[in-house]
Amino acid sequence: MTNITLNGDALRAISAFERVTKTVVKDCIDTPDKLVFIVARGQIGAAIGKKGENVKRLYEMFKKNLDVIEYSDDAEKFIRNIFHNYKIKGVVIERRGNKLHATVSVESKDKGKIIGKDGRNLKLARDILSRHTDIESLSID
Repeated sequence: MTNITLNGDALRAISAFERVTKTVVKDCIDTPDKLVFIVARGQIGAAIGKKGENVKRLYEMFKKNLDVIEYSDDAEKFIRNIFHNYKIKGVVIERRGNKLHATVSVESKDKGKIIGKDGRNLKLARDILSRHTDIESLSID
């Protein structure tokens, strides 16, 4: 796990998100194409809102796509939450040398989407995992 440092923009985004959703945000990652919010366990429904109303309202505020991920202390569940938009066949977490590695198995047709253009989605998932777990590497199978 790395220490999380948030800049002023991220802190303002968290404040607005918490005000609108009445939930607790554990982390916020601002990427060029979206804002990612990690919410406390059990708060994903409240964060999204009925029929996605909170996400829609926040999209209007930020003028950016949002991804809301529910935190879990269970690394496998957290990985599944990170990739909630995809059908995950399995997650294997294993020690490779002195590093903890996770392999996520998906349908072959979803592999390109889950990795993302120029590996963007995979890099973001790796960043999230390194910020909140001891998992140091991630691969898609």
